This record gives sequence, C-alpha cells and structure tokens, in this order.
Amino acid sequence: MRSLLGVSLVISSVLLGGPAPAVAGADAGAGPPVPRVVSADPVDWTPHVTDGQVWAMALIGDTVVVGGDFSATTDARRRAPVTRRHLMAFRLSDGQITDFAPELDGPVYALAEGPDGSLLVGGDFTKVNGRSRRSLARLDPATGWLHRGFYAPVDGDVRTLAVSGGALYVGGYYRSVSGVPRAGLARVDALSGRLDEAFDAELSDAVENYPRAEAMSLSPDGTRLVVIGNFTRAQGLDRQQLVSLDVTGPQAVVNDWSTGFYGVDRCDARFDSYVRGIDHSPDGSYFVVVTTGHDSGPDLPCTAAARFETAGSGEHHPTWINHTGGHSLYAVAATGPAVYVGGHQLWQDNTYGQKTKGPGAVDRPGIAALDPVTGRALDWNPTRSRGQGVRAFVTCPQGLLVGSDTDELAREYHARIGLFPYPPVAAPA
Repeated sequence: MRSLLGVSLVISSVLLGGPAPAVAGADAGAGPPVPRVVSADPVDWTPHVTDGQVWAMALIGDTVVVGGDFSATTDARRRAPVTRRHLMAFRLSDGQITDFAPELDGPVYALAEGPDGSLLVGGDFTKVNGRSRRSLARLDPATGWLHRGFYAPVDGDVRTLAVSGGALYVGGYYRSVSGVPRAGLARVDALSGRLDEAFDAELSDAVENYPRAEAMSLSPDGTRLVVIGNFTRAQGLDRQQLVSLDVTGPQAVVNDWSTGFYGVDRCDARFDSYVRGIDHSPDGSYFVVVTTGHDSGPDLPCTAAARFETAGSGEHHPTWINHTGGHSLYAVAATGPAVYVGGHQLWQDNTYGQKTKGPGAVDRPGIAALDPVTGRALDWNPTRSRGQGVRAFVTCPQGLLVGSDTDELAREYHARIGLFPYPPVAAPA
C-alpha cells in the first residue's frame, strides 16, 4: 500500500481513536524470523557498565560489542570489576566479559560488523591503540587489534554506520573524509576505508552550523538508504530532515519519495534537528522514525514515533503517529511483531498530553513496544529508570538487547546493558 493516500487515511491512529489501515506484508519478516514480542523480564546474566553512557551495540557471532562513553564494567554478579574505556565485549551465550580491550581516547557512537566479521567503529576519538585514527576505525572483535590498512580520517564525529556488501556508509557531523569534502554522509570501502568519490548525497542547507547525518537505516535488501539529520536539501532537492537514497549504483540518487512532516520549524527552535532514530521493518515495507523536540500536539512530529510506508513516490504522510506528550525518544527497533521505542518518556498514546498524562495515555517509563499496524502501545511494559534515555537496540536470536545510561530494567539492577529474551514457545497440545 502506498502512503500517498490522502490525509483521511494516514492520520495517526491515536488521533482517530481507531486502527490505521492495514498494510500488506507489515508483519512478514524478510530477514531472520522474529517470532514474537520479547519477555518483559530481562535475563540475569548480562554484565554491567557502571558509569557513563552506552551509545551503540553490535552483534558479531556470539560476541556483543558495546560502545559509548564509559570506563568501568563488571560481571553480572558485580564481583569482578574490570576497566574498559569506550568499548567492551561479552559473550551472548553466557554474559562473560571477553579480553577485548582496545584503547580509544574518545567516545564511541556507532558500531557495525564488517563484511569479513571485523568490527567497524565510529565516534569522536583521535587515537586507537596509540595510532592516529580520527573518528573511524576497524578492529578485530576478538583481540582488539587495529587493522592498520583501514584509514579514512573524518574531520568531525561519526554517529551512524551501515554496511552493505563491501560498502560502509558513514554518517555524522563532519565536512570531509580523507580530505575530500563530504557533508555528513559518505561511502567508503569497508575493508580499506578508501573513499568512494562518486557517491555524494550533497546534504545542504543545515538549520544551524553545517549538515550532519544523525541516524540512518539501510533497507534489508540494501537498495535504499534513509538518512535523517539537520539538513533541508539533498542534491539541491527539498528534503526536510529526511532523505531516501537509491544506493544500487555508483552514485547516490535521491529517490522520488519525500515527506514534509519533519519541517524544520515545527518543533522547539532550540533544536537544530529533532529527528533522532530510524529503523526499517524486516521486510522493508516501512520504516519508523523517533524524535525529540520538546513540544507536543496532535499534528506535530516532535517527541513521537511515526511509521512511513516505503512504496510509492511523491509526498508521503505518516501511517500512524504515537506521541509521548513532550518527552524524547532516541532509539527504535522495528522487528515485525513490535516496534520498540526508547528514550526518557513517561507515557505513550499521549496525543493530547503536554508534559502531562493526557486522555488515553498509558504509562511506559523509558521503554515501550508499539503495534506495528495500529501504532498503539502494546501491553509490554517492563519499565526502566529513565535517565537521559535508551540509545541502542539490537535484535538478536535470543531477544532484544538494550543500551542506555541508567541501571534499572524491569525494577532489577541492569546497569546500562540488558537483554529481554523471547518467551519460550508453548508445546502443542
């Protein structure tokens, strides 16, 4: 179903008080099957990050790599503290912290698995293991060894990474890669770091400062890259804080898919950009964007999650919107059965709240699951201590990994790392 349907069909289901129109294929995952909504009871064996903030997580085989701005970790029982600055890793099978301990002099904001199983790291650092590496590096996830052949210096920070085949998409707040002008988005070779000079989305007309890519999501088939940030134009075309790119060829091509929903003047003017997170569904038929922006209202894009269909061309409107009522959302994972959102929200379904619990709102402190078809909050409500908010979700065979800046999930101690497992499948009668 195309999302270019007219306002009467695509207005938020929360606004209408009823379900949004069903979309064919909305729950059919094209990637690894995600069978059901995760349990609200996190496992007890994940380790802890005991200070700072977790910004990113990645799964490589049985190893979970965690990145952020922190310096201390400990085992699940809090009996064996170890020093890990900005990066740490543990086994997904049992939570054991590994010997992976590279040395970085600044925070990590983005992680991705390379085509050869290596670890690609983005952030705001200048040295890795004593060698010059500005904001982008490639490491061995077992030993922490730096791949010296990978070199792609960035003159700013890297906030988001995506890998497709041998290509690495690099998004952030910078103006050049390897000395070549690039406004916040570039494509490099995932093994060598060599810049693909033919690829340039030409992000421009930033609200303030210079253009940046805040987050991005690659479609499951690798053909479409959707980027969000503080830009208002791409390749000279009007694209308000969100652009869909065809990345199948040697050049970046701006798709004839657009939305005016994220207009730069629609939320608190203190934000040069209020879009924060994005994720495609497993079948690629839609993606969900989450936002900050302080303000709230039935027709506003701020502090909300919104679903967009990927099919069709021209102007698109949200299929549904779920408002928090004025509290920020930073992370999103669209799994098929659920759309998980995290931030420092208190409520969901809060269309009419203004830092208050409005009519119809439900309590969902810090983390929530939304129905992918209707957009309404599911019953899943583990709770978490809110802090600044969830910054990282990773789906894995065991369930949903969560990274944040606080130490409580489901009213249990889980410092900055947690895993909500899939519930056991009941045996047939």
